[in-house]
Amino acid sequence: MRDLVSNIGIVPAIAPAVQSAAADGIAVDLKGFNRVAFAINTGAIVGSGDFGIKVQESDDGSTFTDAAASAVLGTVPATLVAASAYKVGYIGFKRYARLAITKAGGTSIALGAVAIKGDPASAPVA
Repeated sequence: MRDLVSNIGIVPAIAPAVQSAAADGIAVDLKGFNRVAFAINTGAIVGSGDFGIKVQESDDGSTFTDAAASAVLGTVPATLVAASAYKVGYIGFKRYARLAITKAGGTSIALGAVAIKGDPASAPVA
């Protein structure tokens, strides 16, 4: 299959919402896929919100640690900007990956993210 749609899986990574605290995203199971990229969208920021994103990894989907810099592709600014889109990839060898929202100050940020899993072991992907 040469089309992109048949060769990717898309799952929620952070449910779109107004975030007011540090939070962990949804564990993304990478079984059956060799790559994952996260697409992050931001909306309004209230009260000088100072929020960031980091990539975490896990063998079991419950105990996560921050992914090494060598396992993360792309960069996201330390402080996310309102009404922006970012992308970051994970190339580590753990079965699970997720995003984590960090908060350094301020009130809130509207934010959501999806995981785009690629290079499937079996295509087309449903």
